[in-house]
Amino acid sequence: MANVPAGLRYSKEHEWIKVEGNVGTIGITDFAQHQLGDVVFVELPPVGRVLKAHEQFGVVESVKTVSDLYTPVAGKVVAVNEALEGAPETVNTSAYEDGWIVKIELSNPGDLDALLDAAAYEAHIKED
Repeated sequence: MANVPAGLRYSKEHEWIKVEGNVGTIGITDFAQHQLGDVVFVELPPVGRVLKAHEQFGVVESVKTVSDLYTPVAGKVVAVNEALEGAPETVNTSAYEDGWIVKIELSNPGDLDALLDAAAYEAHIKED
């Protein structure tokens, strides 16, 4: 079974977000990284880019496939995980810690209400 930490919010597209203050840290879930296989490249957006909720902001490439990344909430990119440029496999080994992808300043915290909690996300991935 995939690791689904409580305290995070999840999208049906398999991104997670951890909110601290007005900044959300976003990555892909443990379930998603297992489905992808060995990650070999992560395309990061530029800092300062303004994103709408559910907008495509990057790409994760694995040995199996290429998958688009979608932001679960609207906001402005305030940081990217530059360590992934040299070590994209960190997404596989530490999906919820060192493998984060972007940090965004939330423009509409109400977007979080449309996301899944851990129990609802677990039910969602059981359907997949």
